[in-house]
Amino acid sequence: MDKKNALRAGALAAGTTLMMLLMSSPASALIRDDGDDPGHGLSVGETLGLYVLAPLALFAVIAGLVMALDKSKDRQPKAKAKA
Repeated sequence: MDKKNALRAGALAAGTTLMMLLMSSPASALIRDDGDDPGHGLSVGETLGLYVLAPLALFAVIAGLVMALDKSKDRQPKAKAKA
């Protein structure tokens, strides 16, 4: 019975995704709108810095602050009782 439900859920997800792709209008990147004033594009280095390095650095800072400011005392391994 599990296999049947998984197949049904997969078919529903695939069908929904396909319908959304088919019904969505294409991007109109070639047609300029009134008042449209796009800036210059990003270089490869700027793109990697903005979308890869900056989030990793932010994650490292937050994780470092959490570890440095952790005041809980129950993180030490417990000594095993000898029988």
